[in-house]
Amino acid sequence: MPDLSTFPITKKWPASHPERLQLYSLPTPNGVKVAIMLEEAGLPYEPHLVSFDSADQTSPEFLSLNPNNKIPAIIDPNGPDGAPLPLFESGAILLYLAEKTGKCLPADAPGRYETIQWLMFQMGGIGPMFGQLGFFTKFAGKDYEDKRPRERYAAEAKRLLAVLDQRLAGRNWIMGDAYTIADIAIFPWVNTLNTFYGAGELVGIAGYTNVMRVLEAFLARPAVQLGMQVPHRE
Repeated sequence: MPDLSTFPITKKWPASHPERLQLYSLPTPNGVKVAIMLEEAGLPYEPHLVSFDSADQTSPEFLSLNPNNKIPAIIDPNGPDGAPLPLFESGAILLYLAEKTGKCLPADAPGRYETIQWLMFQMGGIGPMFGQLGFFTKFAGKDYEDKRPRERYAAEAKRLLAVLDQRLAGRNWIMGDAYTIADIAIFPWVNTLNTFYGAGELVGIAGYTNVMRVLEAFLARPAVQLGMQVPHRE
């Protein structure tokens, strides 16, 4: 049985199943990416809810695993060298899990790097820009009299959606017929922009027909439907 007691985070979130991968997360776009990948890969895991309402992400225990105080983070008790592996940053975790399981990542080098390229597109563009637009649409930023910040992020969100829509023309998924971590990274953010943030009309999301077609296929996947609810909110 793996011993995770040396990780301070297990004092706040004890592992009932230390032999399983430990997931510390919240069902946000970044959080569900990892849960969806775990469900797609069929990898046993134990989820732990990191509540923003109680500032769990700034607790000493969580910071011991991720000093950047962001979800998600994991501990894999069966790391690549046989020892537990702690890891944070959702993109890095997706790549690690894909390589660990051989799922959702092309085996050939050109396909692998092309997939990573679109993963970085989400990490560097879609995530930050959609998140900022969400702030100026749904949260405190919506009350700002100066609408130029919202207009800036709306314009960039439209540009990113256009890039994605063009990529998906004639393709089932970002990489064609193969469903990959690029899809798992991108479409939770597209869904959140349209639903939770309520910015779909603002960016004219219905006009990006390829994006909406693939989003519908993504949301229909059983692993996605399960992963979108993990960890369950209390």
